Amino acid sequence: MRCEECIRGPPMTAPLQITFHGVDRTNTLEDYVRTRAEKLAPYNRIVTCHVAIEAPHRHKLHGRHYRVRVALMIAGAEIVVDRCPDENRTYDDLYASIDLAFDHVLRRVRDATQRRHSYPGRSRSSAL
Repeated sequence: MRCEECIRGPPMTAPLQITFHGVDRTNTLEDYVRTRAEKLAPYNRIVTCHVAIEAPHRHKLHGRHYRVRVALMIAGAEIVVDRCPDENRTYDDLYASIDLAFDHVLRRVRDATQRRHSYPGRSRSSAL
């Protein structure tokens, strides 16, 4: 039987910084962000990862919206994703905001990895 770490891949070894502004820091929230960040590890070598979670203001009609910003340094590129509150109701839930930000980061990391591995001048015959 294979261990869970072998199936999921290696944990993220890059330093992860989580910053909270206007949001209470809880272990549950930090663990959730760490879990989402670890899913990025298999795609590319991550140098640094900084996640900022903010509650910029409280709207009197729509309640509290959350802003999640993820800045990621990978080999050869910097990826910054900023999910800001707007009229979209999906930002009312903090966990949904985190999911949206990390889903976007994951797409950007996959794109950067594909671009890095398919640079011009590299042919299939030279890779064999």
